Amino acid sequence: MAAVSVKVIEPVFESQTKTKLGSLEVEPGGQSMRSFVGDFLATKLDNFLHKHPETTQALQAKILESERERKELSGIRKLARERAKKASLHNRKLRDCRIHLSDSRNDPRKQETTLFITEGDSASGSITKSRSVETQAVFSLKGKPLNSHGLTKKVVYENEEFNLIQAALDIEDGMDGLRYNRIVIATDADVDGMHIRLLLMTFFLQFFPDLVKNDHLYILQTPLFRVRNRKETVYCYSDEERQKALARLGRDPEITRFKGLGEISPDEFKHFIGPDMRLEPVMITKDAAVQQLLDFYMGKNTPERQEFIIGNLRVEKDVVNDKPEDPVKAIARKLDEVEEEV
Repeated sequence: MAAVSVKVIEPVFESQTKTKLGSLEVEPGGQSMRSFVGDFLATKLDNFLHKHPETTQALQAKILESERERKELSGIRKLARERAKKASLHNRKLRDCRIHLSDSRNDPRKQETTLFITEGDSASGSITKSRSVETQAVFSLKGKPLNSHGLTKKVVYENEEFNLIQAALDIEDGMDGLRYNRIVIATDADVDGMHIRLLLMTFFLQFFPDLVKNDHLYILQTPLFRVRNRKETVYCYSDEERQKALARLGRDPEITRFKGLGEISPDEFKHFIGPDMRLEPVMITKDAAVQQLLDFYMGKNTPERQEFIIGNLRVEKDVVNDKPEDPVKAIARKLDEVEEEV
């Protein structure tokens, strides 16, 4: 998009309809403003593209890609919209809230509207029971979503889960209809949960980057440990916090490691999605090489990624029992994760 500013000497419209702008300085029946700007841009753009063939090739490739995508979508969009319409009425995956960002009424709570995308029914059950029904909605995934890297938008309509997410957010035709101010990825703090985070971030960056650019996408931080004695309970979000809690609570406190969100009871969960909810924003800077990052981490370059993982492998400890993990098993586990991801 571009804005063109033109100064016209003695401007005059041809008629009362004001559809044609000219100038008294130009002979009657001369060139109009529209044709002047059109001719100017056509000449300058033509000269620029001839001098910069690499830009020309990039533009042409983008145009052909968009044309191909439009043709692919034209055949399935009607079917997808029919599915989405049914889903909006009978979508068991979405537990909606009462207030939405796109509501016409002027309600300050619209900025609090949040959609939690959870991993499975057990996690969504805890969040659903402890959420605010006014401003917090829950969408439950069935396992790991598809790796959408390198695919066209056709997959958004063909894949039921992606199509339901798009319908829940109401962003098929742009950001104007966005129903929630915050889209929060709420997964377990384990390998599978991290993988699902990557797959969802890839989906949004690939097809709806404006959600990320406009600060709508977040990661929910939930406690890894509960340390308590008879008098006090402390929730810890890292091993450092766990160590501090142990020092503060004294001898032999009870330590619970939360392996998944489903293990946290609804009574406890309400504290983690309330006013003190810890959210980590997903942000991209202007100079971030997003495509290169996605190509490396989500593309089909298994050998390079394996070398990267082996070169950066850290031996982890069982943070509850302080037992080091066997290095050979650690490497095997990491390589299995890579193969599973691809």
